[in-house]
Amino acid sequence: MTKNLVILGSTGSIGTQALDVCDNINVRVLGLSAQKNIDKLEMQARKYKPAIVAVMDPERGKELKVRLRDTNIKVVWGMDGIIELVTFPGADTVLTSVVGIAGLVPTVRAIEAGKTIALANKETLVTAGKLVMEAAKRNNINILPVDSEHMAIFQCLAGNRKEDIEKLILTASGGPFRGYTEELLNDVTVEEALNHPTWLMGKKITIDSATMMNKGFEVIEARWLFDMELSKIEVLVHPQSIIHSMVSFRDGSIIAQLGASDMRIPIQLAMTWPERMENSFGRVDFTRVGMLTFEKPDLKVFKCLNFAIRAANIGGTMPAVLNAANEVAVSLFLDGKISFKAIMDLIGEVMENHRVHMNPSLNDIIEVDRLAREETLNIYKKKYKDHVRVFQWAYMGNN
Repeated sequence: MTKNLVILGSTGSIGTQALDVCDNINVRVLGLSAQKNIDKLEMQARKYKPAIVAVMDPERGKELKVRLRDTNIKVVWGMDGIIELVTFPGADTVLTSVVGIAGLVPTVRAIEAGKTIALANKETLVTAGKLVMEAAKRNNINILPVDSEHMAIFQCLAGNRKEDIEKLILTASGGPFRGYTEELLNDVTVEEALNHPTWLMGKKITIDSATMMNKGFEVIEARWLFDMELSKIEVLVHPQSIIHSMVSFRDGSIIAQLGASDMRIPIQLAMTWPERMENSFGRVDFTRVGMLTFEKPDLKVFKCLNFAIRAANIGGTMPAVLNAANEVAVSLFLDGKISFKAIMDLIGEVMENHRVHMNPSLNDIIEVDRLAREETLNIYKKKYKDHVRVFQWAYMGNN
């Protein structure tokens, strides 16, 4: 069980909910971080009194140091500061709740420092799953999933043998555009895409849910977390979001994990495993749910899910390219520069242009990520002929 926690991305959706969990189970918050939202980070620091806080943006970090000069909290900044945070002595668990590939290097460094990882950053395993899992095995480190779907599978597998697994079934809400045709996606607005039917999440992951890229990322993540062949991982649309995922066994048995759509539940279990502790979080009232329904995802309409499966099957650097193109395209969409469907068009074209490196190092993946971002922006400029502002890619949480 977690005793001393560092939260990488404490001002984002998962990070703030993790702090709610800490209040419930009395875990010491040893470290906190943000990209640039020092107003929120300062409030968190004054409440939880961590030993260290880190800010990715150096100028904001220096400003926070001045603000917290009346405390004994150490304030650091930049990537060096983030690394110091996740390797801080005394911390036993690092919750990685940043968005995007920004979480990759800090997660690897935390593993090398002997920290248990509570993983909420999908892109770490999407871009470098093989390297990360090898590092965890080499350092005898547990990686505990925080995503509701992967924590569901984690629980369903407890006490069962890998050779008895027939398939993993990842459930998906279907997002706000379930049932849409390709034509209907033409006029989707940012506001509509951010209106998720069941989950409250940050903007980037909410758009990924709307395109179903999020579910594609989860397929790749499950492949590495559970050492499972891609052919044994299935996606099933379940709009009620009550069954968070299932495991089917070779004797015909299926074990499902059910619960309310409340991310604090899997966050807490990642912190307390193998123990379970009481809380006042969401509960399911089956008399009000009425029925549970299921359907296959439409891979023709939701091409991002198809792209992710394809990238996972190709392997090598292709998943990193998929992720980089997606991060850029989603940012362009959120800025109102491209349409919802153009997210898929940009990703598809960048993947087509990529020459795969099958055995990349961590540095190779970081370089491929950079090049894929440039390629995505170049395609955007050629197709849309619009001014492109300078984006800040390496953000922590949503702030």
